[in-house]
Amino acid sequence: MKSIYEQTGRIFDIQRYSIHDGPGIRTIVFLKGCYLRCKWCCNPESQEYGIQEMIRGGKKEIMGRDVTVAEVMDEIAADRIYYARSGGGLTLSGGECMAQPEFAEALLRAAHDYGFNTAIETTAFASREVVQRLLPHVDHFLMDIKHMNSDKHEEFTSQRNEKILENAKYIAENANHLVIRVPVVPTFNATPSEIADIARFADSLPNVTELHLLPYHRLGQDKYTGLGRTYLLDGIAPPTADTMNMLLETAQSVSTKLHVQIGG
Repeated sequence: MKSIYEQTGRIFDIQRYSIHDGPGIRTIVFLKGCYLRCKWCCNPESQEYGIQEMIRGGKKEIMGRDVTVAEVMDEIAADRIYYARSGGGLTLSGGECMAQPEFAEALLRAAHDYGFNTAIETTAFASREVVQRLLPHVDHFLMDIKHMNSDKHEEFTSQRNEKILENAKYIAENANHLVIRVPVVPTFNATPSEIADIARFADSLPNVTELHLLPYHRLGQDKYTGLGRTYLLDGIAPPTADTMNMLLETAQSVSTKLHVQIGG
């Protein structure tokens, strides 16, 4: 039987010393592949599972490489002293880590073998079986709820939201820790009524006490050009500080238990 350390998967980056993707100092492993096609995605190179070429800074880069869990853990373990001092650990991101369930589970199990805590950034657009498979090995779920209206969710992400909302309820009932995060995107969900709807839903979830509003930004826009793609939100400005504060107050006003903050 194959060891979890022999399990292979496809990633496109490993980022060390992160402080915004779970508690403490963390190493983020970015997995290739996603079921959604969010118009504002800042990692478009994550969406396709296939290995791609991207032009960045005038140079051609290969986006994607196949690795074993053992190889990834060698990189992660280099910072074990920072995890121990800060309460940090491993975070899986993407793309959507649930799109590679065998590899994601093996990485999470290996991290626990090493004594590191684990987190995943996810849309939870996956089968219930995949959620159940990963759940025992995740200490912190950082889950996006992008919109409560399924038609608008599909218009901006390519997928409807029913599966996501049902999985959010299941994860809230069964996870060690779940944080709901909202990418706040003008023309999509940056209005008081839309944010209030999401906040009410988050407030209704058992054991959920945190709601993070993440302002839209255009930091990944040049990647679309490098991939030969069109950035669909060109010309859309990030929300102002006043807008974000107004939406923060809106979310707080409809919540009975949530700590609402701007940023992760």
